[in-house]
Amino acid sequence: MAIGNSGFEQRGRVSVVLSAAILISALLSPIVLHPQNQSSGNQIMGELGFAASKKPGKTAGVWVDGQYVGYVDELKGDKKILLLPGEHEISLRQTGYFELTQKIVAEPGKKTIITVSMQRNPNADFPKVTGEIKLEVTPDRAAVFVDGHFAGTVNQFRGAGRGMLVAPGNHHIKIDLVGYQPFETDVTLLAKQKITVKTTLAPGTIQQADPAVR
Repeated sequence: MAIGNSGFEQRGRVSVVLSAAILISALLSPIVLHPQNQSSGNQIMGELGFAASKKPGKTAGVWVDGQYVGYVDELKGDKKILLLPGEHEISLRQTGYFELTQKIVAEPGKKTIITVSMQRNPNADFPKVTGEIKLEVTPDRAAVFVDGHFAGTVNQFRGAGRGMLVAPGNHHIKIDLVGYQPFETDVTLLAKQKITVKTTLAPGTIQQADPAVR
């Protein structure tokens, strides 16, 4: 399945903290910490950050220990990743680029930064004749799969000048994010045809997430 992106070279007081370790499996929901408790609570956690200077890296999807947690450029501030101390496997994926995977050791109270440099896959096959799929989906950080392959995140394929370019024919679209019920639909595209998929993901549990997201 070949996938392109017409805009591909692109972008009180309660904080929701994403944890991609055993805590999520145990609680079945993101960890919610009040600011006044974070200072002491975070001392037993390690933090994961990213440094990306180019758009393919900034929009790459991130998996921690096999679970999709969001895309690089959003994983900071109230969406920063806190990990239990120990070894974790981090994977970054972007359409048309080689997957970047490495293991890190999270240490209590310390921040590990991964420099993101996505390398183009010279064997990536982008169709010369395409149809275009635009997405109007909430939340826009959800992962998008086309015919079983990770294509990117919703925010890459919404708005002016952005769209997912796919070969004409039948395609299965799945949109998924941990904490929500997956959305699936089948589309049939003609050459140069443009369609828009609109939906709002319904709240769900971690067990309902696609294995590729978990």
